[in-house]
Amino acid sequence: MHIFLYLLISASLLWAQEAHEPGASSNWPSFRGPHAAGVADGQDLPDSWGGETMENIKWKTRIPGLAHSSPIVWGDRIYVTTAVSSQGDATFKHGLYGSGDASKDQSVHKWEVLCLNKNSGELIWQETADESVPKDKRHIKSTYANSTPVTDGRYVVAFFGSQGVFAFDLNGNLLWQKDLGRLDVGAYDAPTYEWGPASSPLIYRDLVILQCDTQNESFLIACDIKTGETKWRTSRDELPSWGTPTIYPGKSRVELITNSSNFIYGYEPLTGKELWRLGGSSKITAPTPVFKDSVIIVASGRRPEKPIFAIRPGGAGDISPADGESTSEFVLWSKTRVGPYMPTPLIYDKHLYVLLNQGILGCYLLASGEEVYRERIPHSGGGFSASPVAADDKLYLPGEDGEIYVVKTGPAFEVLAVNDMQELLMATPALSEGMLYVRGKDHLFAIGK
Repeated sequence: MHIFLYLLISASLLWAQEAHEPGASSNWPSFRGPHAAGVADGQDLPDSWGGETMENIKWKTRIPGLAHSSPIVWGDRIYVTTAVSSQGDATFKHGLYGSGDASKDQSVHKWEVLCLNKNSGELIWQETADESVPKDKRHIKSTYANSTPVTDGRYVVAFFGSQGVFAFDLNGNLLWQKDLGRLDVGAYDAPTYEWGPASSPLIYRDLVILQCDTQNESFLIACDIKTGETKWRTSRDELPSWGTPTIYPGKSRVELITNSSNFIYGYEPLTGKELWRLGGSSKITAPTPVFKDSVIIVASGRRPEKPIFAIRPGGAGDISPADGESTSEFVLWSKTRVGPYMPTPLIYDKHLYVLLNQGILGCYLLASGEEVYRERIPHSGGGFSASPVAADDKLYLPGEDGEIYVVKTGPAFEVLAVNDMQELLMATPALSEGMLYVRGKDHLFAIGK
């Protein structure tokens, strides 16, 4: 074996092993935690919390500004981002509706990164990454800080779309920033709409990787985590998208998986070279790819396709099934008209859980795609945008209206509890050392026994 290939494979396997070491579950370093799986067992969380006594809510900290980005955790610290409008309290319109209108608030904003003590909720530091007029508009349901930050325990990287990428050390010192140009992310069929980005950065070894699919040029970019220098940039013939890329740490090779409209792709993460592509996706893609063992799930919810694909790693070239077929050599199974529009799917044990914006929860066998159940969550009407997380045989589903639904995993649908946070919920929670960290419209909550 060529020595470089041997070293590359060895390093990849070591990285994959380290990412799943015992104790690593205390860290939730990126959107949906390690590999975007959304799963962390061993939490022993309560089923119920809140009410007049605030039972099992350990602390509650007000976060300034407006953001749909999720909290991340490393060690005893939590990191969140926000955008603070100079006009005062910014707002968004939640719920199930189809309007593509933009917010009128284009006043001067501060884009900030905050660090809190995860045990007490106390603020450790708060730093402004940028203060300026937004370069883009945002959807009335969106914010100017949708992208979840990422950390590897050395750096904290925040992505604010057209405002740029910003890297801090753990003490809040700005180390570098990078302008990626104007990223016009909006409706593929109505170019004048500006909805704003939501794809979050990821870290692989010493690379910060971002997916930037826009109305104009679409591209993937990898930056040196220490300096921000561009290490590679790969152009893509794609429509705007909002999903975060995922690293699949395979035994024979590592693959960078991206969800997008014209094709779903696999790339070499160290070079940006395309490995494979898969057609048949939706014209709007937001969910993030997830995987377990040797099955990669990629889904999206725009009609009419609304697909779910179960992909085998290791493909080359175009792996799309032939016309009229649902499988191919590298597509284990696929389904149409059941994919989620916003929430990312979740794999737990042998089941795949798919939550639709309207509140329908689908459960499928991961190995075959066979439907186990499709049941409606009894929500208050606002629907779901945040993604499910899971721990200890329970799913946690945050609804936009403020309720978190605790659902039993397995083949029988059962809602165990409904907990009202009393403020709108758009961000995906984080799990760490017996605590569920929930970001609401105005506060960050810590929930545990």
